[in-house]
Amino acid sequence: MIDPDHVAQEGEEFRFRDGRGQEMAVSWHPPELPAPRGRPHGSAGICFTHEGKVVLVTWPGVSWEFPAGRPEGDEDWRATLDREVMEEACAVVEDATLLGFIKGVCVKGPQEGRVLVRSLWRAEVSLKPWEPRHETTGRMVVRPDEALEMVGFGRDYRPIYQRWFRDALAAQEGA
Repeated sequence: MIDPDHVAQEGEEFRFRDGRGQEMAVSWHPPELPAPRGRPHGSAGICFTHEGKVVLVTWPGVSWEFPAGRPEGDEDWRATLDREVMEEACAVVEDATLLGFIKGVCVKGPQEGRVLVRSLWRAEVSLKPWEPRHETTGRMVVRPDEALEMVGFGRDYRPIYQRWFRDALAAQEGA
């Protein structure tokens, strides 16, 4: 059982079974480039408005999440973040700080050996009018102290999300 207050340390591995019965190992990695080895699996951002609130998005059947998505074409980590935040949250990324990477390895199951890497960011955004055109169906802006408890990341990812959120708050305070 994972301690609900535990914050991931660099390289610390967390193992669990995913929804498809595969055994996974996920770990937090520092923001230095190059990224950990693996297939680029996109970017995700904890997005702060100028008022210091956090932007969350949702789509049918899914809990609230931070804007995120996979790369298109030859997009780099930052370009993926910028596009996904605009598509999902109708917001423009004005500034972003790479906080780290999450690396997921399938250690047992049909995709054994598959390694996916996602970049994790803190972004300052300007909200545009809410006009959903892509997969998301809702946007909400909440206080930072509400955000992490509203996000549906699952208990297995909690230490990773707590690290990401803690680092995002620290970067926000320094911004």
